[in-house]
Amino acid sequence: MTRTETLRVQRYLREQFGNENFILKERRPADGTAEVLLGDEFIGIVYRDEDEGEVSFAFHMTILDMDLPSTS
Repeated sequence: MTRTETLRVQRYLREQFGNENFILKERRPADGTAEVLLGDEFIGIVYRDEDEGEVSFAFHMTILDMDLPSTS
């Protein structure tokens, strides 16, 4: 991902979730991905995809079972 794309996706996440604590960090070497942090905590990866000239971004977030609250 380019720096411009990273900043655009970061702004999108901040606006969509109403949270200014989203931070995207470009990965080196550049491999079409960026790390997503919420404050200091790593929460996922954004992948860049280009197909027939159309660019899209996919956000992947893994949630561990041990992090989920219990249902009471």
